[in-house]
Parts: sequence; C-alpha cells; structure tokens
Amino acid sequence: MRLRGIRRSRNVEMRGRGRGGGVAAKGGLGLVGVLAVLAIGYFTGIDVSPLLQGGTVQNDRPAASVQDDPAAGFSAQVLATTEDVWTAVFRDQLGRTYTPPRLVIFDGVTQSPCGGADGATGPFYCPADSKAYLDTGFFDALDRQMGAGGDFAAAYVIAHEVAHHVQNELGILSEVNAARQRASRTEANALTVRLELMADCMSGIWASNVRGLMEKGDLQEALNAARKIGDDYLQRRAGRVPQPHTFTHGTSEQRARWFARGYDSGQIGQCDTFAAQQL
Repeated sequence: MRLRGIRRSRNVEMRGRGRGGGVAAKGGLGLVGVLAVLAIGYFTGIDVSPLLQGGTVQNDRPAASVQDDPAAGFSAQVLATTEDVWTAVFRDQLGRTYTPPRLVIFDGVTQSPCGGADGATGPFYCPADSKAYLDTGFFDALDRQMGAGGDFAAAYVIAHEVAHHVQNELGILSEVNAARQRASRTEANALTVRLELMADCMSGIWASNVRGLMEKGDLQEALNAARKIGDDYLQRRAGRVPQPHTFTHGTSEQRARWFARGYDSGQIGQCDTFAAQQL
C-alpha cells in the first residue's frame, strides 16, 4: 500500500503500559469473556481468541507517540484514508455528514467503556465512546499465527473496525443490539454474523475508494485476511469442529465474498446483509 505523502489522522490516542486506562486482568477476556461481551452487545470486533487460546499478543513497546512508532504512524495514515472515503460516501450516497471515530492504539492491555481488553480479544470497536481499539502487536499475530501478513491486510483490519463505527453512525448497531437482546443465543449469533459481514462489505467499499494507493497483491492480502479470520477457519485452527450455531463473524468464504461485493460495487446499498435471504 502506497502511503507516502498521505496525511496522518489526528484522531489517534496512544496508550502505553501503565497509561490511559488501567490494567486488565491477566490473560484478558479470552474466548468465554469475548463471547459474553458480544452477547450483551458491548463491543464488536475481530475475535481471535479461539486461535490464541486466551493468551495475549506479547509486546514490549514502550509508550510512544504516533511520530516515533512506525505501526502507529501506519495506522494513523490508514485511518486518514477511511476518514476521506467515508466523508465522501456519506455526502454522495447518503446526503449526510460523517463524524469519524478515534483510534486508540494501546500496548498489551487497556480499558474501555465496553470493558477491559488485551491482544487476545483482537481489535474492536466500542460504540459507547465511538472509539476503535487496536494493539498493533495484533499485526504480528495476523502474520505469524494466522498467515495473513502484508500491509494491506493490516489496513483491512483497521477499515473493518471503522466500518463498525459507520454502522454506529447509521444507527444499525443499536437496532441490532436491541434485536439481539430479545433473541435466543443462536439467533443473536446469527444477527451478529450479519453485522460483521456488513462491516466486511463496507471495508470493501473503503478498499474500492483507495485503489490508487494499492499495489500488486494488495487485494489478495485483504481477501486472505478475511478468510483467515472466518469463524470456521479459526475454530479448525484451534482444533475444534466448526459449530455454525456459535459463529459470530461468518465463514471464511462469506467474509471474503462480502468484502469483494463492497469492493466491486462501491455502494453502501449493496452491503445490506439483513435484507439478504442467503449470506
């Protein structure tokens, strides 16, 4: 991804060890904790705990500024591209004004209004404070442990969490959360899958609008990342037989296909997973 000359967003908040939010419990939320949080609709993000098995992404990075942390600088530039894309999409396709989220880059553990988090929870978006949370050590895990390396794969992860903010701006998160509160666990999981696939489609819209920054192989990096964080793939990697009724993000095939749908169309109206009879 060609980011030379791209501005860095100012909507970035750096948190190092011992700064900005206290300490989460040892081992983080883990699989049970993440599912419990998702069940009551606190935050939505990429659940990698079935793969990491309750561990954390180890990171000894000291507290730093965006300027002297390369991963943070990269994230700030990617965030800036999402700001430009969604400002234009909201204006041109929805006739609305877009208010961007803040991105919290933390080291190891942090706290949010949606609860504590560490590297095992994966990146997530908290609608309570309209912030996306990211331990950039996750990029290393994405590469080494999931086989989804590359700068555009990392950019896709950021774009996916920003897509949840877009859903929040449009009132979709609150509507789905209310529906999940009334549903059974299996039904709630199915609603969450539709929410996540919509975010993948919206990530594709972002990618479609930054084609000029893409290099050869970037699209495949994003599609590969989408596949490697599918529920079926993660459960198999954890040595389990995939259980569709427990899925909260969709299969690898579904995630890649909905991303491609957003990329090919560039239209937010094509991302309505709740109107789709088949996912």
